[in-house]
Amino acid sequence: MTTTDLSKLTISREHKAFSGKKSNKAWWIGGAAALVAVIVAVLLRGGGNNFNIENGIVANAYPSQAITALNATGRVSAYRKAAVSTKATGRLEYLGVEEGSVVKAGQILARIENLDVTATLDQTKASVKAAEANLEQGMAELRDAESNLRRTEDLAKKNFISPSALDAAVARHDKATASIASLKAAIGVASANMRATAVAVEQTLIRAPFDGVVLTKNANVGDIITPFSSAADSKGAVVNMADMATLEVEADVSEVSLGKTSVGQPVEIQLDAFPDLRLLGRVSRVVPTVDRSKATVLVKVEFVEKDKRVLPDMSAKVAFLTRALKPDERKPVTAVQPAALAKRDGKDVLFVIDDKNVVRQVEVTVAGKLGDLMQVSGVKPGDKVVLTPPDKMKDGSTIAIVKK
Repeated sequence: MTTTDLSKLTISREHKAFSGKKSNKAWWIGGAAALVAVIVAVLLRGGGNNFNIENGIVANAYPSQAITALNATGRVSAYRKAAVSTKATGRLEYLGVEEGSVVKAGQILARIENLDVTATLDQTKASVKAAEANLEQGMAELRDAESNLRRTEDLAKKNFISPSALDAAVARHDKATASIASLKAAIGVASANMRATAVAVEQTLIRAPFDGVVLTKNANVGDIITPFSSAADSKGAVVNMADMATLEVEADVSEVSLGKTSVGQPVEIQLDAFPDLRLLGRVSRVVPTVDRSKATVLVKVEFVEKDKRVLPDMSAKVAFLTRALKPDERKPVTAVQPAALAKRDGKDVLFVIDDKNVVRQVEVTVAGKLGDLMQVSGVKPGDKVVLTPPDKMKDGSTIAIVKK
C-alpha cells in the first residue's frame, strides 16, 4: 500500500501577490485614459455648453400674408367649355385635332361619313335648277301669251276676228300667269329641300363652337358617333374643349367665413403645380347655393394676371386680401418663427445651426410681422435656427439633441 506525503503539497503565495499588483496597475492606466478622453471631449464640445433644443427653418414668406383675411382651396375651371359632338349618327372618317390643339370658332374638328346626305344635297340642288328652268320656260310662255293677247285685242276692236278668238287669247294669258305662280312655288319647295339637306350635311361636320384648346380626344377614326352615345361601343362627344381665356378658380369657402369675402375683392392665387407662381385675381361672383354636406359656398375667382401654364383642374390656394397688393409686396422675403428670435446685448439675433450641430450667433433686422412669422434680414431661406434659445446659449455652443 502506497502512502502520499502531504507535506510536499504547498500553495505558492508569491504568484498570487504578483497577479494582484498587475491588475491594479492596469485598472489605473485604463481609468486615466478614460479621464483624458472625457476632458478632450469636453474641450472639443465648447467647454460643456450642450443644449437640447428644437429647431426651425428660415422660410420664404410673402407680404400678402400680413393682409390675408381668409385662405381657401379650390380648382381651376374654365367658365366656357364644351363636349363637342353632333346630331348626326355615323362612322367617324376624319379627325383633325389632338389634345392641346388650338382651334378657332367654326373650324372643322372632325367629320362623319356623309356620302349619302351629300348625294341627296346634290339632288336637291339639281331640283332647284330644274324648277328655275321651268320658271324661265313659263315666263317665256307668259310673254308670248301677252303678245298674242295684245294682237287679238287690236283685231277684235276692228272686228277682224270673232269674240271667241279673243276669249281664247285671254284664257291662254291667264293660264300662263297662273303657271308662273306654280313654278315659283316649286322653286320654293326645291330650295327648302336643298336647305334641309344642307343642314343634314352640316351636321356631319363637327365644328369648334368657340376659340379654345382641345382638352381631351374621346374618339378615333372608325368609331361610331351617336348624339347621345346610346348604342353599344359608340361615342358621344368627340372632343372636350375649353376657352382658356375664361379660366377661373372655384374655391370652397366655409359658410361661417363667407362674410370675409365680397364681389370685387382682390385675391392672390397660388397653384400647387407652381409654388413660386403667385397670380393676382378678383372675386367675380358668389354662387347663391350652400353645399349642405360640406357647409361651404362656392366662390368664383377670375384671373387678373394670365399665365399659359395654368390648366383646367389644377389645384389652387386662394388668399382673400383686405386690400390690393402694392408692387413692392409681390416679392418673397425671409421670415422665421417668433420663438427663434433672441436678444443679446440689446440686439435681435438668431442662432444658426451648422452641419456639426454648432450654433452661430447672427445679428438680424426685424422688419415686422407676417401672419404667424416675423420678417427678418441677415439670414437666407433654408437655414436651420434654434427655437427658444436658452439665455446661456452663445456663439459656438453645441447642440446635444435636435428635435424636429
